[in-house]
Amino acid sequence: RAGCASPAASPIPRETIVRTLSAALEPLPWVDAFWEGGSAAFGRADAWSDADLYAVVADDRLEEALRVVEEALTALSPISLKYEPAWPPESGTAQAFYRLERASEYLLVDLAVFKRSARDKYLEPELHGRALFSFNKGGAVTVPSLDREAFLAKLLDRRDRLRRRIDLFAPFVTKEILRGNGLAALEAYQRIVLDSLAQVLWMRYRPAHYAFGVKYARHELPPEAVARLERLSFVGRPEDLAGKCREAVDWFRETADRVTEAEVRSALG
Repeated sequence: RAGCASPAASPIPRETIVRTLSAALEPLPWVDAFWEGGSAAFGRADAWSDADLYAVVADDRLEEALRVVEEALTALSPISLKYEPAWPPESGTAQAFYRLERASEYLLVDLAVFKRSARDKYLEPELHGRALFSFNKGGAVTVPSLDREAFLAKLLDRRDRLRRRIDLFAPFVTKEILRGNGLAALEAYQRIVLDSLAQVLWMRYRPAHYAFGVKYARHELPPEAVARLERLSFVGRPEDLAGKCREAVDWFRETADRVTEAEVRSALG
């Protein structure tokens, strides 16, 4: 059971998992490529990182690819937990998360398998970092460049939607404070105000990653912005919430006004 369990003795390292799955998949003629993404693709893998893995296979082999992966993982260690998110059929994607008994509880194996025909394989380096290919047979999988015009249009539309979101729903924080419903006020603050603020901060400073949330903020946003966001995020007492909400909304509006087409174009390069 995960949580405060003792670490596994001689845990299996991430590198061993990657090599094992690569060796199992590469001989199969219907597997085109296999690579590592996530923190490794950004050069930030550490002792607590997951194994974020990707493969491209023939369109009719998604389920077989997962079976091969599970057999290879089981040869390393029993699988203690498995979770399969639901992807829409048109995505051409299957995904599974695995926890191994002999690996650290922090080391989840996150595997996404794409059909050859899948349109999005999460490879644009501007968005997903530099994929670390274990193999790419005959260059079957190409690394696309970001479609900057389409991305810019999507980002600016999202900025405008966030402005409307704040105007419409940020007052819910105050409404729940007035009702004496502290938990609902805190939930609205976190889900509406802080989430919107984080997105526009990314748009201003690192627009390619505006959908990243706060997990990588300390790596990519200015330290002073991270420190201020942390201060606003941790609400020690209910009576502090109203003041922090006002400051966060003001900062959101100031930042959103600086997310202009010209600035985003410049930041994207």
